[in-house]
Amino acid sequence: MKICHVITRMIVGGAQENTFLSAVGQQQQGHEVVLLTGPSPGREGKLLQHAAVPEFEMAETPFLVRELSPLTDLKAYFELKKFFCERKFDVVHTHSSKAGIIGRLAARDAGVPVVVHTIHGLAFGRYETAFRNLIYRTAERMAAKASDRIFAVARSMVDQCLECGIAPEEKFRVVYSGMDMESFLNAAPDSELRKSLGIKENVPVIATLARLFKMKGYEFVLPAAVEILKKYPDTQFLIIGDGPLRNELEEKLQQLGIAGNFHFAGLIPPGKVPEYLALADILWHLSLREGLPRSVVQALACGKPAVGFALDGTPEVIEDRVTGILARPENVSDVVTGTSELLEHPASARKMGETGRERVRGQFDWRRMADILLKEYTEILADKKR
Repeated sequence: MKICHVITRMIVGGAQENTFLSAVGQQQQGHEVVLLTGPSPGREGKLLQHAAVPEFEMAETPFLVRELSPLTDLKAYFELKKFFCERKFDVVHTHSSKAGIIGRLAARDAGVPVVVHTIHGLAFGRYETAFRNLIYRTAERMAAKASDRIFAVARSMVDQCLECGIAPEEKFRVVYSGMDMESFLNAAPDSELRKSLGIKENVPVIATLARLFKMKGYEFVLPAAVEILKKYPDTQFLIIGDGPLRNELEEKLQQLGIAGNFHFAGLIPPGKVPEYLALADILWHLSLREGLPRSVVQALACGKPAVGFALDGTPEVIEDRVTGILARPENVSDVVTGTSELLEHPASARKMGETGRERVRGQFDWRRMADILLKEYTEILADKKR
């Protein structure tokens, strides 16, 4: 098959890694794969700078941008439609909201036989304005009509779409996001890395793994940290990731007088993430909008329990008091209580981490994800030819 994956940006992020690994897996199975993306500016990095040079073709269009921009979006539609017409793909698989809407409409109008989309996270939801929700939901309903199948990285994404009438249930499939599980399953703490980060020995370490960006939960990390440090003053916090909030966070930490307890790893290559997570005792995942929290899966694969808000796909990987602690959304008190429970009962915390490791071991392997997607493409294409 000739397959084209389309995504808005190839920054360092979960949706981008999912897309890249899907393309790699399908190329390795002997299919012709093209990855089409918009530009990836800013502090969030470029994923492909950290990856081995792929054997599949890369293409970039300047018009596929994250921000709402009617004129630029229209240019993107026509450029994508022309590209799809010229290349005559069997499958166009879109990822992320903007690329998903423009790409699916362009692919269907270009006569691509199989048009599919993966929901990594929804643009609409409880934390968005009513006006933007109206725009996003209307656009998603239009794009859904142009789709043969809509994949979701978590069941919660399907449920939210059904509730909003995006598409009928038979159009959806849950395909859990794949990743390189072996590197996390085999990760071990590195004393030299710990020393280089300035993290003390024999003290609890709480990690976050998320872009320093709005909606990623850092407005809850700081007040929760203040309360934890009142009870456990030696606790260290490891922030893995970078983004536009970095300077603001550092200033607030100075104002709160807790900057010495925080260590910023910055933007690190995805292949290095296991080494950093291995240093932690607990992962905090306090994002307000997430499809499937890859960082939680990765922490569990390292044997680390997680504390997260009970929304979107998080409860699908954090089972309360089994693989971690679930907190009510935006409830800092719940986060502090749950974290204190893990710190005070290390044997119980280890058991939660070990249970989580066994649960995610096979379910989130990236080759399994790529194979499932190929099977779906093949079945849809076969149905079209009947």
